[in-house]
Amino acid sequence: MGVLKVIEVLANSNDGWEAAAKNAVEEASKSVKNIRSVYIKEQSATVKDGKIENYRVNVKITFEVK
Repeated sequence: MGVLKVIEVLANSNDGWEAAAKNAVEEASKSVKNIRSVYIKEQSATVKDGKIENYRVNVKITFEVK
């Protein structure tokens, strides 16, 4: 078993929390390799004129350090 590290990432999307989580992983994978899992820590949204405008997630991303 290798050494695992965890980073916390904030991301958003206009299309939902799942899309926001995908955005977090895609952005993190540009600079972090060997991503193993993602944990959704918090979800929130901004509202404008009575409608959800933007979905936000705070995620913990676990990756293996080689």
